[in-house]
Parts: sequence; structure tokens; C-alpha cells
Amino acid sequence: MEETRIFLITYFAALLGVVPPGLVNMSVAKTCLKRGMTNGIYMALGASFVVLLQAAIAIVLVRYIFDNTYITSILLRAGFVIFLIMMFYFLIMAQRKRREVEVTPTSGVKSIFKGMIIGVLNIFPIPFFVALAAALNVNGDIEYHLLNNTAFVLAASMGTFTTLYLYALFFAKIESEGTFFVKYSNYFMAALMLILLVITFLRIYTQ
Repeated sequence: MEETRIFLITYFAALLGVVPPGLVNMSVAKTCLKRGMTNGIYMALGASFVVLLQAAIAIVLVRYIFDNTYITSILLRAGFVIFLIMMFYFLIMAQRKRREVEVTPTSGVKSIFKGMIIGVLNIFPIPFFVALAAALNVNGDIEYHLLNNTAFVLAASMGTFTTLYLYALFFAKIESEGTFFVKYSNYFMAALMLILLVITFLRIYTQ
């Protein structure tokens, strides 16, 4: 069935797309080490819910993104500003007086909300899913395939959650050895934001 093919391709594309270190998965890892695995999983749930919405937006935009360089430019510039702000945020947080690292659980609702915020700030999935949707022709020029689009959106969210869950599981297992990561996690996140800034800058001026 076409829906099954779309679901499987999208699922594994989303799963592999979140494997490289990025804003969302590193935030989940940091949460696992500082707040415990349960909060990391809740955060992954929040981020995955946002991915579901981003995939739905991608389907709507798939006809226009590649034909309208203005939209692409706006998305990239918005991402550049967001990454710049977050880089300075993590640098400021890193300068704060460090205390002895200890796991401090928080409420699941708060972790889900944080995951949703991080997911919203990470705009890269939208052009990624636009490209994937265009390749799969989920939203054709003649007919709107609701079942196909539903399979695409669900697979994008579930694939993302699978990888984030594995991140949470892995970092929870090394929690006792994760002191170095926790102590310098804000510097690591700031460096990651700088890398994303450079990538976004290059994409803006080479599109």
C-alpha cells in the first residue's frame, strides 16, 4: 500500500535525521543528566508533538517552498536570529556559578512544555520535511490524499520520538559518568549554536 510505503520512508528519514547532535536531542540528553530519564522522555514527547505540527505545515508549504525563495530566505533568517540568541543564552548560563551536579526531577508537564518550546525554536525540520514530502509527492497537484498525509505526519513525529527516546535511554545509562557533560553542557550547547549559525549563514548566502 502507498500509505505504508510513505509511513516507513518518512519514519526512517525522521529517525535518522535526528541522530546527528542537534538542538533538540542534545537538550533531551542534558535534561536526562540533570533531571532524570523520565523528564528527558517527557521532553522528547513535547518536541515530537511539535514535529507533528511542523510536518503538517511542510505538507501545506510543499508546493510553494521551492518555487518561492523569499519564504526559504525568511525561514533561514529566522533560524539565524534564534540560534544567535540561544548561543548567547547558553554562554551566559555557562558563566553562572556551578554547583555540584545532582539529579533534580521536575514535573512531567513542565518537561513536556520545555520540549515543545525547544521544538518550536528548531525550525530546521520544516524545510527537511518539505523536501521529503516533495520527493514522496504526498500532496499532489490534482488530489489531496488525506490518508497519505496522515501517514506522513504520524511517521515524522514517531520517527523523531524514537531517536529522542534512544538518546534519553543512552544518557540515562551513563548518568553516573556524565558529570563532565553536565558541568560543561552549556558550553557544548553554545558551540552547537555557533555551528548552526555558520551553517545557516552559508545557506542564506548560497541559496
